[in-house]
Amino acid sequence: MVKEGDYVAVFHSVHRVLKAEKILKAAGIAFRLIPAPRQLSADCGLALCFAQAEHAGIDDMLGRDGVPIAELWVMQAGIYTQIM
Repeated sequence: MVKEGDYVAVFHSVHRVLKAEKILKAAGIAFRLIPAPRQLSADCGLALCFAQAEHAGIDDMLGRDGVPIAELWVMQAGIYTQIM
């Protein structure tokens, strides 16, 4: 489901992740809504997965709309590494 180099954004609630989904869909940004991987501390059980190239745009857009990413992880060599 999560590929090598993908970013996984975790939020503090289902409400926030669904609001983020709505914002990104409206902007036409490529991402996937996924069940939060067990290895990550996800309060709501859902997360957003996207390519590294989308990170800056997504972070700016969600921050501007009041839906900041709580934690950001990257999949490297089959292991999640927290980057934010």
